[in-house]
Amino acid sequence: MPVFIKMETKQLIYKSSSINYYRFGSGPKTVVCFHGYGEEASVFEFMGKHVGNQFTFYAIDLPFHGKTDWKDGFIFKTKELLEIVEGILEQNNLKFRTLNFKFSLLGFSLGGRIALSLYQSIPKQIEKIILLAPDGLKVNFWYWLSTQTWLGNRFFKLTMYRPGWFFGFLKLLNKLKLVNASIFKFVNYYIGNSEVRQLLYARWTTLRKIKPNISIIKRSILKNKTPVRLVYGKHDRIILSSVGEKFRQGIEEHCTISVIHAGHQVLHEKHLKEILLAFR
Repeated sequence: MPVFIKMETKQLIYKSSSINYYRFGSGPKTVVCFHGYGEEASVFEFMGKHVGNQFTFYAIDLPFHGKTDWKDGFIFKTKELLEIVEGILEQNNLKFRTLNFKFSLLGFSLGGRIALSLYQSIPKQIEKIILLAPDGLKVNFWYWLSTQTWLGNRFFKLTMYRPGWFFGFLKLLNKLKLVNASIFKFVNYYIGNSEVRQLLYARWTTLRKIKPNISIIKRSILKNKTPVRLVYGKHDRIILSSVGEKFRQGIEEHCTISVIHAGHQVLHEKHLKEILLAFR
């Protein structure tokens, strides 16, 4: 039977910003959750309804997402991420710096990259990593070009303000079948609206310093014997399970992969059964 645990909306004042997050569940195990691009942390609420007696969840709205009011510029590093997570846990009377305190990470899509970066900083404090269709296991060329190079970022900014040429180019690539329909639809949605474009630039640019080092992470997984659970959608054309298979090489004893009947939106209540299997 589902367990209804009321979701609390809370805020953490960090520097000049107000970080919005949700707490739900009352279980003994702590899980910190990171949502996908363009979403907000409340998407995890259904987890509390079903396993809130086993876990207490803290789901955080990332900069320029949800109700977080980010006023500290277009920069967000792992240092800031760690300080925010520490602040949230201590605000809820959890002794973050205590040696025997451990918690799990749950990340979907973009949230997977965030979770991996946090793990890289504090691997000894992480009990388990659960990643749903995660970004961060492979460097996306276009994201790298747009956010990691000066020229690429200037060009990216110009395109966000004057996207006409890009639409024409994208339609040509689609006509020539050089991009699949899912990617075309995905990109067209995020470029077609002025406000959405402005947010895309702000989000991509602000989170550009969150870059998990996969080699370091895999060494930490082996050293700390950290369980890693990867869940992918069979019909996902954006993030492929083959990337997870490559990541798993060398850490097979600690890392499992599940491919479920879903598209990219793995984080959904209809996939609850498969997601809960990853918690075991």
